[in-house]
Formats: sequence, structure tokens, C-alpha cells
Amino acid sequence: MPRSDPARSLPAWYFSEYAPVGIDLGSRAAVAAYDRNQGTDPLADDALLDRLGVTDGTRLIDLACGTGSLTVQAARRGAVAHGVDVSAEMLAFAKARADRFDVAPQWHHAGFLDYTHQGPLADVVTTKSALHQLPDFWKQQALVNAAEMLRAGGFFYLWDVIFSFEASSAETHLRDWIAAAGRPDGEGFTRTDFETHVREEFSTYAWIVEGMLRRAGFDIVSRAFPRPTHAEFCCRRR
Repeated sequence: MPRSDPARSLPAWYFSEYAPVGIDLGSRAAVAAYDRNQGTDPLADDALLDRLGVTDGTRLIDLACGTGSLTVQAARRGAVAHGVDVSAEMLAFAKARADRFDVAPQWHHAGFLDYTHQGPLADVVTTKSALHQLPDFWKQQALVNAAEMLRAGGFFYLWDVIFSFEASSAETHLRDWIAAAGRPDGEGFTRTDFETHVREEFSTYAWIVEGMLRRAGFDIVSRAFPRPTHAEFCCRRR
């Protein structure tokens, strides 16, 4: 699981992706619990891959791939799949998942900001439930980096905790979300997990993300806001 550029020296002011905020995922048990809580669903992964036109030979990069479900499903249908994550424990879990299905995606111990793709540009770049780990300045840099690894006309897919409510109603929406989404310990992400997300992580407004996507070189093909706290963007590289 190579780092993208292990010899690269980053300036002292550079954001540290390797000390992620929010939920601690530094142990094997924590990663296994995360996978359960996230509700990993290969059928949902396949439905998304169908929407993005991922077939045999498609070059796909999954940024912040986590436990590797989407990356593995892409490899199972013959895609040239790359999974990128800052967590060595996540990548170990993902590799074990790939081994169970006898596929071999390429795994990279790297982040949104320092991953440097080698080889042909990707046809599809995806990221789910992870961009909120970066403050807005660094989100923009991450999106620029994602665009640079994607061919013209290729697809970029983003799903995350992104807010579509008005700022004036933020407290009401966040309180309702935390109350509805929190589960008892051992049955999913807890109320404390969601409180930590809001307090310590960097989810932002949809109108900010839309501007970032356009400035990074993407045209927004579709957007969806299934809940006031979540959003999906499917974009095409200009």
C-alpha cells in the first residue's frame, strides 16, 4: 500500500490529513465497527457504479475509500480500481475484503491533498462521507487535485454531510438530525458521534460546495438533497 509520494516534504503550514478529526479510527476494532455502522451495502455500491457507467476496464479512483466496499465492487466488475485512504487500518480492512472476493485493487496510503496519481487519467473519481474532514480552504485544494487526476469528460461523484438548510434554521435542523440519527451504542453511530461531527468536523453549506466544484473545473450534472443535512453531486470534468 504505497504512499503517493513518501519523499515529499510538506510545508509546516500544510493541513495534516493523517490526524483526522471526529471519530477515532485508529484500531482494527474501531474500523470494523465503522463498517457495520456505515451500513455497507454491495447492492447500493453496484447501483452507484451503474449510474457512473463503471464497467470492465473503467479507470476508477475512490478517494478516502474507507473500508473499501465501493472500490472492491468496482474491481469485481473489471474496473481498474484504486482505493486511497489516510488510515492504514482502513486499508488493511479494505484489502481483506478484496481478498475475500479474489480481486486486487491498487491501495494507496495517501489523502485528498497528497495523493499523486500515476498512470492514465481516471474515468471516474468518487468520494463518499469524507470531504467534511477538511476545512473549506483545503476542500477546495482537494477538489482541484481530484480534477487533475480525472480525464476531460470524466465523472466526479461526491456524497457527504452537506447542509442545504438556511443558516437561520441551522440549530433546529441539526438538533432534529442528531436526535433522529443517533442510535444506542453497538447499534450504529450514536448521538455523541453526531454531536462530535457537528462540533469538530467541517461539514459546510451546499452553496459553498457548488462554488468549489465549479472553481475546481467541474460542471454539475445533477444534485440531490435527500435530507437537509446530506447532499449528492454528480459532476463532469470540463
